[in-house]
Amino acid sequence: MSALTPEELGSMPLFACLTVEQLTLLLDRHRVISHQLDQVIVMEQDWGESLFLIRDGLAKVRTYTADGDEVIMSLLGPGDLFGEMAALDGALRSADVVALTPLHLIKMRMSSFTSLLGQLAPFALALARLEASRLRDLNQRFALQSADATTRLLDALAYLACKSSGGQDLQTELPPLAQREIALLAGLARETASRTLSKLRSRETITEQNGRLRLADLKPLLKRGLIS
Repeated sequence: MSALTPEELGSMPLFACLTVEQLTLLLDRHRVISHQLDQVIVMEQDWGESLFLIRDGLAKVRTYTADGDEVIMSLLGPGDLFGEMAALDGALRSADVVALTPLHLIKMRMSSFTSLLGQLAPFALALARLEASRLRDLNQRFALQSADATTRLLDALAYLACKSSGGQDLQTELPPLAQREIALLAGLARETASRTLSKLRSRETITEQNGRLRLADLKPLLKRGLIS
């Protein structure tokens, strides 16, 4: 895949306030890298010297409970940035980031990013909006942990659709993920997720073609207050 141009970077909401010169600075000595399914991109407790921009594909941010159970904190899709927390506080990585699908990433130098954050209030505000959006997503998902299995699974599928389509289309075809990953995202046992998926298929709330799920009917999500 070809290198990212300043114009392509500037088309992404986080970077829209930057000039061509500033975008060029961010992309100085950037690298285009690829990762395959299930590859760990960054690990919790690693030192962070770079930040990453997803060009295409889907990744998960995960951690583990004290009992060793995996917890998916959030999903990352095209246009999403990660590794920026280390740029803000200089601390170790706070979670693993793992490829859910094949990924193409842009790896950028931390120094240029932090320099621009310190100089440009609009850029710092854009990053704050990004972090606030992620916190809202996390709050909603954890608020649903006591909800019924159908609500939790529908929310997980809507979240997947949102991240896969850049927030544009909740009825887009989802990437062909393993059922285990969907169950983890919904916070359900795999057997419960499997039964619930079967029920949603029978009601034609979701359809499946070539291993790809799609939310065919959004009314159940509206009824549960998952979308407006």
